[in-house]
Amino acid sequence: MSTEPTIRHATREDIPEILAMIRELASFEKALDLCHATADSLSRTLSFSPCPSDPNPSQSHGPGYARTFLILSDNAVAGMALYFHNYSTWLACPGIYLEDLFVRPEYRRRGFAKALLRRLGKEAAEVSGGKGRLEWSCLKWNQGALDTYKAMGAKTQDEWIGLRVEGEGLGRM
Repeated sequence: MSTEPTIRHATREDIPEILAMIRELASFEKALDLCHATADSLSRTLSFSPCPSDPNPSQSHGPGYARTFLILSDNAVAGMALYFHNYSTWLACPGIYLEDLFVRPEYRRRGFAKALLRRLGKEAAEVSGGKGRLEWSCLKWNQGALDTYKAMGAKTQDEWIGLRVEGEGLGRM
């Protein structure tokens, strides 16, 4: 019996599911060999909501850099949206950057990605007083996702070029 999906923030107990989905997304993007996330690294770098089984709930949030919304269907984790807050100097307000949006294949075409994006849009409006942004990147070859995002009102930022320096390159800058 299928019920309406629910969306909630991840707890520390969800680390194995988050890690599994990060690896599933990396595989989908044909880049699994570049994925170095571990349960320990996620535990140290993500922020979590308290969970009932945590003996010390005051420490559950942690100093993490990013949060994760999970979407559940019949109590099974169907997908995630991993995000962090950013800031617009021109708007002088915070927003949200969506790092990873992933819905497991067996749950696709049920509106789960749209539900996660709507929840992120609500969160971005809350943190910015309705003035901020929700931003993310999408691979050029993922036309189905691009079509969905555009249908929801997203606009491509064609005038911008993404840049990155990582690893040892940071020390050489």
